[in-house]
Parts: sequence; C-alpha cells; structure tokens
Amino acid sequence: MKPAQFDYHAPTSVDEALALLQRYAGDAKILAGGQSLVPLLNFRLSRPAALVDLNRIPALAYIKEEGGQVRLGAMTRQRTIEFSPVVKERLPLLGEATRWVGHLPIRTRGTIGGSIAHADPSAEYPAVLTALAGEVVARGPKGERVIAAKDLFQTYLTTSLGADEILVEVRIPAMPAGAGYALEEFARRHGDFAIVGIAAMIVRQGPRCTVARLATAGAGPVPLRLRAAEEILERDGLGEAAIEAAARRAAELVSPDGDIHASADYRRHLTGVLTKRAITRALGVARG
Repeated sequence: MKPAQFDYHAPTSVDEALALLQRYAGDAKILAGGQSLVPLLNFRLSRPAALVDLNRIPALAYIKEEGGQVRLGAMTRQRTIEFSPVVKERLPLLGEATRWVGHLPIRTRGTIGGSIAHADPSAEYPAVLTALAGEVVARGPKGERVIAAKDLFQTYLTTSLGADEILVEVRIPAMPAGAGYALEEFARRHGDFAIVGIAAMIVRQGPRCTVARLATAGAGPVPLRLRAAEEILERDGLGEAAIEAAARRAAELVSPDGDIHASADYRRHLTGVLTKRAITRALGVARG
C-alpha cells in the first residue's frame, strides 16, 4: 500500500518546526529516522495531514558529556551511537543495546529521539533510558521542559509529549567507572523486536552490590524498573541465591500481555530467565 496524501515540510530550525506543528494543530507527524513511521504511513495506520521532517536541522545531532550526563541530540543516528567513543566510555550499556537494534540499514537511518518518542515497549532504548534513570528535553511553544523516563512512557506507543512539542535531547547519567552491564533479550530472529528484554547495570564492591539497575523491554505496555528485584541484590549481595531470588522477584513484578508472539505466562517466565542472565553477565563485566 501507499500512504494517504499529506503535506511535506523540511524545516531548518527547531523554531520553524514548532511553528509548523502549531499550524496543523495536532494533525502533523514528526519524521526523524522514519523506521517506524513510514511503515505506519504505508499501511495507512497513520494518516497525518502533514509530515515535519527534522533531518535538515543539524543542531539536533550530537553526543557530548556535560554535568555528569551524556547528552544526545534527538536526531543522533543509532549508527553514530554504536561507534561513539563517549558512549563506549561513559554509557557502555547504551552502546551494547544499540547493537541489538534491528539491522544495519535501520541503525544507519534510525535516531535515538525517534525510537524513544515512538515508545514501543519492546524497543531497547526506552529500556536503557528507564534502567539508567535518564530524561528527555521537550521543546514547545512555552519553552523547554525536562521529562524523567518514569514520567515519559504512558502506555503502548504513547508518551507524555504534547502534540505541539518536539523531543530535542536525551540525557542519561554517565555510568560509574567499572560498572557491569548487559542487555539480554529473546526474539524469534535477530533484528526482530524483543519478546522480552532486560537491561542491567551492576556496581559491585567485592561480594556486595552497591547499585543495581534492572529494566524490562516487552514485558508490559511501558518499560518497567524492577525495583524490588534491585533491592534484593543491594541487600543480599551477589551470591547465587540472591541472583536467583532477584530473578524470581522480577518475574513476579511484570504484568505482560499475551499476543500472537507469546503468551503472558511465557513472557513472565522469560523475564525471570533473562534477568538472571543479565545480572550474571553484568557481573562478568563489573570491576571492584
């Protein structure tokens, strides 16, 4: 199929893009990488009056470290993130997650802002943003506001971004030096969206866990921080019994839906299995 007719605009500044969104009063879609939006258009599941293409706004593509955070412009390509020295040094979990994203052509075109704003709960970037307590910057007619990951994702493909706002920046706290990390996911084929995924960060001090971060992908309508499972590791340490207990608790914390790909029970089971794998592999990376 082909998309329904729409107007096309390619602004060269964020202010110009915002003015276009206001002109169409909620009936325009933002085009970033287009890896999710274009299929929706072709199947006529989305029929906007206009597309506002952000690809000619170079100011939205960058990676820098500032104030203890890694800041990424919303139009930063996934392929750029994959090979960024800053990401490798300060956000290695994001770098690992990027290698799970689709295939090379998708990562070459896809953007971090587009993936997060699309809010597919099976996607890797929302899970990493949630695990590392990141935030995004949205710009609208009233100026900028910062939205924490826990307040951004509302349900399937839905965020708290307004129809007249643009996600302009992603901010993620730099990971502690020596932190262990892993992203474990299960999909039917390489490059498919995860049936379930777990993003993990572990900071250890000998047998003790000083910081644990665990978040899901594909185990519900939004990515979920598994706080009760984290607390088990931080309280009981990093022995086999504590890891097993954290994995069991992780499976209890999720409320997944069933679909043609997997039942709710299977997703719940996978959550426990992948949590154990992610913690174990993160420990293999952690120093301290």
